Amino acid sequence: MSQLHAVPTAVTDLEIGMFVTALDRPWIETPFLVEGFYITSQADIDEVEKYCRFVYVDVYRCRLGAGRRNSRVVGAAGLKGATIPLPQEAALETIKFRQRSATAIAEMFPHRKLKPFEDASSFGEELAVARPVYAEVLRAYRQMMEAYRAGGRLDVAGVREVVNPMVESVIRNPDACVWLACSKDEQSYTWGHSAGASVWAVALGRQLGLPRVDLQRLAMGALLLDVGKLMVPEALLLKRERLTPGEFQLIKSHVEFGLQMLEGTGILSRSVTDMLAFHHERHGGHGYPRGIGGNDIPVFGRIAAIVDCYDAITSRRPYAAPMSPSHAVKQLYAWRDIDFDAELVEEFIQAIGIYPAGTLVELSNGEVGVATAGYRTRRLRPQLLMVLDRDKKPHASPRPLDLLTVTHDQDGKPLEIATSLEPGSFGVDPVTLVV
Repeated sequence: MSQLHAVPTAVTDLEIGMFVTALDRPWIETPFLVEGFYITSQADIDEVEKYCRFVYVDVYRCRLGAGRRNSRVVGAAGLKGATIPLPQEAALETIKFRQRSATAIAEMFPHRKLKPFEDASSFGEELAVARPVYAEVLRAYRQMMEAYRAGGRLDVAGVREVVNPMVESVIRNPDACVWLACSKDEQSYTWGHSAGASVWAVALGRQLGLPRVDLQRLAMGALLLDVGKLMVPEALLLKRERLTPGEFQLIKSHVEFGLQMLEGTGILSRSVTDMLAFHHERHGGHGYPRGIGGNDIPVFGRIAAIVDCYDAITSRRPYAAPMSPSHAVKQLYAWRDIDFDAELVEEFIQAIGIYPAGTLVELSNGEVGVATAGYRTRRLRPQLLMVLDRDKKPHASPRPLDLLTVTHDQDGKPLEIATSLEPGSFGVDPVTLVV
């Protein structure tokens, strides 16, 4: 979008129907999307006011109702004659970044037609379908590993059969599989991590608008990222103490082991092998095994690096506690252009939000709930399933709460998410909840 269409506007002058295209500060410091968002209620304006004094409104995308000219209304509200200095740098940088990012993403996939997907089902509808589908992915992956240990040959036929239904579920509505991917324990980390990474990869590919065949490749590649660890002693993978240099070198060898195991499986896709080969390479060139960086890392390898890292740091591992999703998102953002491709990190955050489905959160009134569906324009006010009261006692049955419409608690105080919690806090396992 051209800067000429973005009118600087005081938050106090915002109206329902206006489209906010940029903020007066870096977007990652707020719950809002770099893609922009519509003002749909007074609650939206109140939310913006918590973070900004000024925003930029796109004249051509406003929906101000019949008989009202966008340019006239927004122009009157604009700050062209304001005496208060307008902090434009962050906002204009957001606009410029969005333009650069769109170009960069298109250049990453020069021979593909990128087409956005629309949700085709509700969270509840899709969860009923996704539960058995995701369970089949876990079963098939575990069976593949056990068969390899028994016979020394990697047979991916079973996994190949269950990948496509999962991809279709994510296409219809990613929140359901994301919900399931958020719930995994330490004992099931190996196969839970692989299935989780597969979901994140497809969610990112969906955000990018990649065609189905690429989403299927992303799902398969992410699922197989760590098969090479089958050739690493399990005791070493579960070791809680600091690894010796020799032990770390052996673990790093799982990349080469995985590529060797892939030979003879019938998987010929370069995209899949790139994911295995490059998922531990880093943007700055300090990864392994080759130590390459930037655009020398194939794009599917760059995607694999992001989703592998995100799922790992949000999982309970033998040697590390999990990060909350909101902390992990901020960490990924801090690592952009150091460890990971900046544009892909931005797109990943757009795809999953700050509180993806399955995230455990504590509200300002002390109640605890689980995010079920995130609004893609207001990441701090998702739909929740409330499971614990303010005394942390379980509700008789989980009750839905939509933070988009419920803005105050029973005492009349503002109701909002106070913090995200580590997976499993207060004994809550989202995957067991009936939605």
